[in-house]
Amino acid sequence: MIKKVAIIHDWLNGMRGGEKVLEVLLDIFPNADIFTLFLNKDKISDKIKSHKIFTSSLNRCRFVRNHYRYFLPFLPTEIEEFNLEGYDLIISNSHCVAKGIVPFPGSVHISYIFTPMRYAWDQHFNYFGKTFGIKKFFIKHQISKLRIWDVTSSSRVDNFIAISNFVKERIWKYYRRESYVIHPPIDIDFFKPSENPKKKYFLTVSALVPYKNTRLLIETFNETGQKLIIVGKGTEEKKLKRIASKNIEFKKDVTNEELKSLYQNAKAFIFAGIEDFGISFVEAQSCGIPIIAYKKGGVLDIVEKGKTGVLFENQSIDDIKNAINELEGLKINPLYIRKNSLRFSEQIFKDNLKTFIEKVL
Repeated sequence: MIKKVAIIHDWLNGMRGGEKVLEVLLDIFPNADIFTLFLNKDKISDKIKSHKIFTSSLNRCRFVRNHYRYFLPFLPTEIEEFNLEGYDLIISNSHCVAKGIVPFPGSVHISYIFTPMRYAWDQHFNYFGKTFGIKKFFIKHQISKLRIWDVTSSSRVDNFIAISNFVKERIWKYYRRESYVIHPPIDIDFFKPSENPKKKYFLTVSALVPYKNTRLLIETFNETGQKLIIVGKGTEEKKLKRIASKNIEFKKDVTNEELKSLYQNAKAFIFAGIEDFGISFVEAQSCGIPIIAYKKGGVLDIVEKGKTGVLFENQSIDDIKNAINELEGLKINPLYIRKNSLRFSEQIFKDNLKTFIEKVL
């Protein structure tokens, strides 16, 4: 019998995909305590705030809290400082260092992995770019130490759960550990088709950072002249706006209702990067909208080629143009797309996770 549950979350400073997973975990374990490195209560939901939340010592300093990414080398030490004595079950929601907590003997540690730490592995160059001199030496030295810690700390996890088959492969690649796939929960009751969709534009929803490859979409739609709406914000926002033609519209800080409406009235959701899973893909499909995406990553778990979308082989303007033309020639059934999305419901996530936990306990 589980008496006491701890949920470890890297940081709580917004409501993105990871925080939505956390909310569903709190439905399953309503008495769970939360441990997180950084906390901004103004940017999280009432459901999360209603729980007892323990933070790291770094959270006391506003400057560190607001610029936490610059303190990446200190985060492993901080996550190890959490006292988890007395907890029977520990669940870490990890995309950075959360999986590196130190569990006490007798507890079970299950790590739900959004992705092995991008900063240290395959996205290192995208995050840190070209560096020179002392900065290059410092980053190179610290990232090497971070990789060693990331691998060694993986042995503290009893069972890994991956959000997709793509992440399952990455867990094996970097940690040499097997994992079980449970896709993230999507609010399919909220995201649903419109009775009278307008189908006026193409849509992408993404953080505006280099590895999402939004620049390639802009270059493509600059040539085609078709309308593209980009929802998101990030470090590349100003650069992308400078190169975008008038047929490309940027939106940020949209409400859930506005986002749903944007999905419902799009011709297709389009994406040129590689996602570990792709929550936005499923939200769009829940609204009956087909996907156009690069044929790699979590999208392979979501899109049924030719029936719920089109996947292109190469990250190039010509391939994206061809995919758009291919989609326009297909007879896509919105009801079939909607049906395909139902396997990612919150209830299925809860059932799968409960079954898995019962099995490992």
